[in-house]
Amino acid sequence: MRCILIGVLGVAACALRIAGAFLPPSSVAARKTTTYLASTTTAESLSGTAAPDKASQSYNSVVVGGGPAGLLSAIALARKYPDRKIAVFDRLPAPPSPTDVAVWNQTDRFYLIGLGHRGQKALGRFDVWDDVEAVCSPVFGRKDWAPGASVDEGVERLATDKPTTTQVLPRDKLVGVLYKHIMENFPDQVELNYGYEADIFDFGDSSEQSVKLGVSKCVVADGSEMTPEPEAECEVDNYRVVNTDFLIGADGAARGLANEMESKDAERLAAINPAQRLFAKKTQFKVKRFVDDNQRVYKSIPVKVPSNWRFDLNYSARSRGNRMAFELLPADDQGTYCGILLIKPDDELAAPNSDPAKLRKFFDDEFPQFSSLIDDNTLSLAAEKSSSNLPGFRYAGPRIHQGDRTVLLGDAIHTVKPYYGLGANTALEDVSELCDCLDSAADLKSAVEMFSEKRAVEANALVTISRNMDRPGKLGLAAFLVPLILDGIFYRLAPRLFAPGMFSLFQKDGVTFKWMQRRKRIDRAVQLTIIGSTFYGMFQGFKASVSLVARRLGMDGRVVGAVTIAASVLLRSVKNSLKPKEA
Repeated sequence: MRCILIGVLGVAACALRIAGAFLPPSSVAARKTTTYLASTTTAESLSGTAAPDKASQSYNSVVVGGGPAGLLSAIALARKYPDRKIAVFDRLPAPPSPTDVAVWNQTDRFYLIGLGHRGQKALGRFDVWDDVEAVCSPVFGRKDWAPGASVDEGVERLATDKPTTTQVLPRDKLVGVLYKHIMENFPDQVELNYGYEADIFDFGDSSEQSVKLGVSKCVVADGSEMTPEPEAECEVDNYRVVNTDFLIGADGAARGLANEMESKDAERLAAINPAQRLFAKKTQFKVKRFVDDNQRVYKSIPVKVPSNWRFDLNYSARSRGNRMAFELLPADDQGTYCGILLIKPDDELAAPNSDPAKLRKFFDDEFPQFSSLIDDNTLSLAAEKSSSNLPGFRYAGPRIHQGDRTVLLGDAIHTVKPYYGLGANTALEDVSELCDCLDSAADLKSAVEMFSEKRAVEANALVTISRNMDRPGKLGLAAFLVPLILDGIFYRLAPRLFAPGMFSLFQKDGVTFKWMQRRKRIDRAVQLTIIGSTFYGMFQGFKASVSLVARRLGMDGRVVGAVTIAASVLLRSVKNSLKPKEA
């Protein structure tokens, strides 16, 4: 009887455990609650219990991140909801005026970006493209010098088939245009807060709860206003609480909100039992970080090109041995260019205070077409400065929202190297896609979930495609160069059957990155099938021919085959030796 009773109790306990595994996390009595804090905060200064004691402020919407995607998000919300209050918080200072000549003449201080059809379309939708285009420089093509090429051996390629002309400007100037647009059109509706750090108290995971943030003023060591210098710190002991019904995380590659969401999901999964964890992982927020196996750093160098050069081209040169590359984009329409010297991080010329004489010799040997355009003082300043890092490849997913009221976009969900102009353009496109979701969804919860479903797969595809185009050595040959050659050959032979190469697909309007990825996989499978079938047919034809000759000569087929191959190799060698040698 005792054994039976113990058995019954054991079965009951097991049943209760199993039942608990399929209850939602909120119904589990022992559910763990945690306050998630950014790395710059402390539990004492920004704790969940301390927050209600602080003076609070509420907004209908809050955007964390005052870059291009963040400011365009604020403009989009202000246009869609004219009766709602919006706040923007960014850690850096407010941008300079887009027409301040003294600022923008310092071309080597700013990284230039090219706006293609994705970015232009998004900016045009919210009536800011005309203002942006007015401070841009058009680029109609490029001129490239291969490694070891002389000054006169550059190859010019005009993009005559591109539907949209790329427009180039400094990223910070784009921010300045958007900032000015807000100040002139939505001064009472959009509150711009630069020099502020925003940290999460509560994501408001239920539909009844608002999102709660702690906002701190950022200062430098001497107590003055925030500057871009790295020693700037934020006064986490002196903060205000901000509540909002809708939070957009556009804080870029710094990924403050993304890191918070990833930490929260990791701790949530650790707090539930294995059965729940198995199902919860399918919708887990996670950042996929790729190892950068082709790392480069850069130094910016201003260049004034001669008057007989075109002022509307992207100039590019590569050195022998793949040591460095030099990319130049126009900073204005007067021949002022910003050159980006891409260097391997362990190169001696990548270090600060490197030898300007060695840098000059390198330019003389590898980039003679540009060396004569850069004076000694400019080159010495480039050798003296520290190199800057390029972003790595990362994407978030499969969920890019948190609860019913928080969503991420821009570089917070997809970070790529700026080689192909995809990062900034896709970030602006994210804003337009978010507005589409807000327009078509029945409520905010549905809109957030719809946007997450649409753009998470795009982030994955964008980063995966971009990384494959940046692999080094044999990986780069297999993942990028060979497919590029195959696409060129097969598209020319059968344009109705095969899609053009990736560079052409990037220029097509209305084409998603996920579609590109799928289409190229299909193309590659068909291409390899055709190539394999062709070689197999050639082999079978050769084999049949050898067998026929062997039967007629009464010889072993293997001997005939070997003699045929040897004769072919010999004839080719003789033919090459008889070719006239170049003087």
